[in-house]
Amino acid sequence: MDFVDRKLSKKEISGFQNEYGDYVKLTIDVEKGWVMVGCILHADGEKILLEKGSRQNDIWGGGINLLDKLVDTTAVLNIRPNLKNDNLEILDQGIREKFIKIVKDYFNALWS
Repeated sequence: MDFVDRKLSKKEISGFQNEYGDYVKLTIDVEKGWVMVGCILHADGEKILLEKGSRQNDIWGGGINLLDKLVDTTAVLNIRPNLKNDNLEILDQGIREKFIKIVKDYFNALWS
């Protein structure tokens, strides 16, 4: 697992692909813009983000397919009935858009 809080270079993204494969799980603090890359379980990334000072309600899971550049916003971690999210998918449009924006910003080198 790797902690990221900035845009990644093509070389860094390639390193993640070599280490984790073509699909990379991401656990993201959508308020702080902190990302855990390459978690076996999204909860592993959540634990580290909480230790760094994230609030649990701000942490969401998903991933990115590095080959076709598709951002995924599904994870067991996202099932949060107390936040009216009773699904693997991030249902709240605002949170989902923040998640996708962070992924596209940090992995921007894929599109350039």
